[in-house]
Amino acid sequence: MSYLRQLADGSLLLSLHVQPRARKNEITGIHDKAIKLRLTAPPVDGRANKAVRAFIAEKLGIPRASVMIKSGNKSREKQILLHDCDETAVRDTIESWFHPQGTEEKP
Repeated sequence: MSYLRQLADGSLLLSLHVQPRARKNEITGIHDKAIKLRLTAPPVDGRANKAVRAFIAEKLGIPRASVMIKSGNKSREKQILLHDCDETAVRDTIESWFHPQGTEEKP
């Protein structure tokens, strides 16, 4: 998972490509080694950034306070820090976004 890595302090760094003003909030796949995320929020007054934090926290089942934008506040390319969460659980959850239970990955 090139879009997720563990840092020396134990936190996780997640790479996102965010498309604001979409029809609905959704994860659509991988874009240039980042998870592509579509959000309905516009990129105005930090609304899309707030939506990123809330959406990722909800999808990973972690508190919103554990999700911080490290870089990319004014960019579609964002680096998200995940604090106080279990790496294995986060990796398993992200893997389930792309390979839902009951489907097999083709070789």
